[in-house]
Amino acid sequence: MTATERPISEDFLNQMQLLLGSDFDAFRESLDMVPPVSLRLHSRKGMTPNPDWETIPWIKGGYYLPSRPVFTLDPVFHAGAYYVQEASSMLLDPVLRQLLEDQKPVRVLDLCGAPGGKSTLIASLLPAGSLLVTNEVIQSRGAVLRQNMEKWGFSNQIVTQLDARDFAPLAGFFDLILVDAPCSGEGLFRKDLNARSEWSPEHVHFCAGRQKRILNDCVPLLAPGGHLVYSTCTYNASENELNAAWLQAEYGLQVYRAKLDPSWGLVAKQAGYQAYPHKLRGEGFYFSVFTRETGTPFQRKRQYSLPTDWALAGKKQIPLWADWLEAPMDFAYLQHSNGSVRFFPAGLQEDVLTVLGEIGKGWVGTSAGQLKGKSFIPDQALAWSLHLSATTPAIELSRDKALQFLKGESFQKEPDWPIGWQLIRYQGFGLGWVKVLPNRINNYLPKSLRIRMAIS
Repeated sequence: MTATERPISEDFLNQMQLLLGSDFDAFRESLDMVPPVSLRLHSRKGMTPNPDWETIPWIKGGYYLPSRPVFTLDPVFHAGAYYVQEASSMLLDPVLRQLLEDQKPVRVLDLCGAPGGKSTLIASLLPAGSLLVTNEVIQSRGAVLRQNMEKWGFSNQIVTQLDARDFAPLAGFFDLILVDAPCSGEGLFRKDLNARSEWSPEHVHFCAGRQKRILNDCVPLLAPGGHLVYSTCTYNASENELNAAWLQAEYGLQVYRAKLDPSWGLVAKQAGYQAYPHKLRGEGFYFSVFTRETGTPFQRKRQYSLPTDWALAGKKQIPLWADWLEAPMDFAYLQHSNGSVRFFPAGLQEDVLTVLGEIGKGWVGTSAGQLKGKSFIPDQALAWSLHLSATTPAIELSRDKALQFLKGESFQKEPDWPIGWQLIRYQGFGLGWVKVLPNRINNYLPKSLRIRMAIS
């Protein structure tokens, strides 16, 4: 069903008529247009943009594509070399750059992180020594978030699956919090036609109340001088400007005005900014930024212990997997009783132990692999990691063979392929692992990641 065949609620149209006035006709016409396709390149993985891509003016490395390709059939997509992301949501890039411009280490919480677009953007911008905690309360969406964060390749992160209220023990801990709140989805009416039929005034009211509860839980988590970025993919005042006004009245938060180019087409509101599809090449998106000038800094209450079955690995154990990493002594390692090993920057050990000690659980850093006896089995996340050793044995495949690997199909072993673990690469980007044996190749790509559609 096309956009023109899926009706839009008259109540919604009346709401937008009141909001936009003389701009309404242009807005209404834009809802039936094909939305642009856009993506953001990984700043560290070095993909070269196609010459027919058009730059997005507000973000370096963001591009509009002339049409929507089948991303599933692009091996580079599976390597985490880029993230398919809606262009309006990338407007957070210049805002975050300004908030982080002094390049001091910060603790960041992305409270509603799935599927990972904004968390991967944040990860790419963080100063050295920073920690990102990215969270998703819904289990199925949380699994997608973990995968996308692994694919992006940074290790200075903790992925959690908690309700906002569960972070209460970390009051005053975070310097920056992003709440990209679940909303009524008015800004998605072009991309997601189901959002049209699911919309109702009652749903708007429900979403606004849920957003207040989430914000109420997260504001105390901000350190004095910390910043809150609140965003939605919707238009109505109840979920946007009225919630922003409530934050100011309830908590005394101060509006932070970022320097944004007027030529981009953003509409400045009293507290925030609104992107409209008839004003810029993107979907509906709202954001506002606040500073918490008061409050009590976080105080560590005790010596923290790790969750059950996890322990910090000793220096004598590190050589068992050190050859797989660049600068292995720069990291701290967590080892599970089953042999699983995870790593994160050593300078973050105190913060990591604090977060785990206060909230009890989370996926820390990057999974390196698993020790089984004297053998080390590399994890899929290590194939994507920015910290994988440059000397790791690797096999470069053609596109056809790379797709066969991603499909989980067998392919012919070449005579010169060394026996043992090999990183499978396409155009230099890591896709996963195989173990080359004398007479066959074992494909270690997890079944959950394998391409299900036809590849030819």
